[in-house]
Amino acid sequence: MAIRFLRKAAAMLERHRTGCLIVSCAGLFGANLAFHIFPEQTCRTLYQAWAKGKPVEPSERLLRLFSEVLSDVTVETDKGYQAFVTFSFHPVSAGLPWLPAGCVVGIPANFGSSAKDESEISAHVIVIKGKEVDWESPEGLALKEALTLSPAAQKFAIAREIVYVKNHSPLICAAIAPVFLAGTYGSAVAMKGLLGLYSGPVQLRGLCNIVVLALGYVGYCLSYDTVSQAADYRADRNTATISTDFARGGVEFYNKILSQNQTFRTLMGKQGKKIYAPNGNLFPRHWIRFKHASYTSRRDLIINILNMPQA
Repeated sequence: MAIRFLRKAAAMLERHRTGCLIVSCAGLFGANLAFHIFPEQTCRTLYQAWAKGKPVEPSERLLRLFSEVLSDVTVETDKGYQAFVTFSFHPVSAGLPWLPAGCVVGIPANFGSSAKDESEISAHVIVIKGKEVDWESPEGLALKEALTLSPAAQKFAIAREIVYVKNHSPLICAAIAPVFLAGTYGSAVAMKGLLGLYSGPVQLRGLCNIVVLALGYVGYCLSYDTVSQAADYRADRNTATISTDFARGGVEFYNKILSQNQTFRTLMGKQGKKIYAPNGNLFPRHWIRFKHASYTSRRDLIINILNMPQA
């Protein structure tokens, strides 16, 4: 019964393969972009900070900081950018500015705090290996220091997220998978035609499909990672060139991230050594995937911008 159903399905796909390919590519593109089409339901739901059963509302200080950054990035405050408070220690973003839902930017509650006011950071409860981090311990003090950013570093971190979505980076990354799906399908059809496999055994056609599919997947992984890293560098470059203060803030921001990760590496023991490199970079989860540019390379990019002679 199952074999008969599969044969009928294969025959239907063969008759309508162009239409199925178009629908598959469109569906894949929409699925990849769904996180940014519905930012309120995705990003905000995932990262919203809560307190006493209610979502934490941005303080006047955070809203003022967000407004200043929008002005520095030359974005009008009423053009679809909304801020919310995130539980994470780094800003997050989702959306596309020209879509009806606009963009949302999550700002950590500790942004705006300084070395003299670390209450927002100390209010966080971090549990590692079943134990709360003691903010007065040497590791806790090091982590608190790494999480305390200057106003320039805070502005860079927020501006970078705004610039990332403003550059339509989510749209570009979402288009890679359907492009490679169509390319892989076309390559498989062309390869079987050139080798004359349509008149040969079905096993050879299946083997050809597997080889082309494997090559297509490897090509997709390499292309996606390359484009994603380029989007990271572009966002950092565009943000750092706003002003010298932003560039200096960017160097501080990435130095702080590296310090945070080094502290987490110590606190997490063996697990931390598998996730974080000694210099604070993240180890890739998969041996052929490097989805994001390393923090050290991003920092070095901004340092090079600072060292460039001013016109």
